[in-house]
Amino acid sequence: MLSPERHGINVAIAGIGNCASSLVQGIEHYRSGANDTVGLSHYELGGYSPSDIQVVAAWDVDERKVGRDVSAAIFAKPNCTAVFCDSVEPTGAEVRMGRILDGVADHMADYPDDRTFRVAQEREPTKDEVVAVLRESHADVLMNYLPVGSQKATEFYAECALEAGVAFVNNIPVFIASNPEWAERFLKAGVPIIGDDIKAQLGATIVHRVLTDLFKKRGVKLDRTYQLNTGGNTDFLNMLNRTRLASKKESKTEAVQSVAQARLEDENIHVGPSDYVAWQNDNKVCFLRMEGQLFGGVPMNLELRLSVEDSPNSAGVAIDMIRCAKLARTRGMAGPILPAAAWFCKHPPVQMPDDEAHAAFEAFIDQDAK
Repeated sequence: MLSPERHGINVAIAGIGNCASSLVQGIEHYRSGANDTVGLSHYELGGYSPSDIQVVAAWDVDERKVGRDVSAAIFAKPNCTAVFCDSVEPTGAEVRMGRILDGVADHMADYPDDRTFRVAQEREPTKDEVVAVLRESHADVLMNYLPVGSQKATEFYAECALEAGVAFVNNIPVFIASNPEWAERFLKAGVPIIGDDIKAQLGATIVHRVLTDLFKKRGVKLDRTYQLNTGGNTDFLNMLNRTRLASKKESKTEAVQSVAQARLEDENIHVGPSDYVAWQNDNKVCFLRMEGQLFGGVPMNLELRLSVEDSPNSAGVAIDMIRCAKLARTRGMAGPILPAAAWFCKHPPVQMPDDEAHAAFEAFIDQDAK
């Protein structure tokens, strides 16, 4: 744990699931000097390394996590992601009971305890109480890792970040940064926000985007495409309730449509979670197919199978988002941080082709040096 005097970034986390587990493991992994450059696009970003990040506050609703240090809670059920750092130093941050609202889908009760939430029977906090913790812990950044479909719960934590003056990183497909009304509120409050919906380091959507952009640049007409994803973590189980998927499907679909040469009709594109396979745990498998026309209208098709451990696949990106949020806060920036959002998120306020987004992101982090 960093001393208060040391240069660092104080992070609060809403939702101690698989993604939070990979993030906290990753911070410890790189703090110990392991593989300094493996898996990170920037070991140092804006003067900050992964070891400069410390967790100072956390919320969850599972009784197996509430009341425990974050370092222990990240390994509690129903988390099932890969353990690549099994010795995580205590953070000193105890997981507090969070607000439930729409954060737990009703159908989760139909599954075994070790696969789903076991909701703690503790009093939920008020907004004032969460704001007080953010202030007392001197949090710089609040990471939103709630389940997909948690519209009201995400808005609750966004409100808390606004009032506390803490940068907000929205990792899930609930539209906050890309909602003009919310974006304006963060701008007026002088608080930076990065979102929405984190892209994995090398996940299904970023691969689909790159290939779609390649079709466009090479003059291949894309006629139709699908992306089918399966997994066995709590996220996939949560998404069996299709009513929670509207923003997720829109986010992933728009990420692909935005780089296509011409928008595909709805019937010719399907991008989204497809099914829950319990034994896959945190392994995510993507089946991707693209059909198009080459020179002379000659048909072609491409099929790809991608298998990744889902949560570590996003943790390196999360570390970069945290550091960008801290940089923005230090520079006195407010509202959506567009270069970071375009590079890191599936549904940013402004979509950019990935090469343009990367150039904008690099310019953003080089701003101080120049």
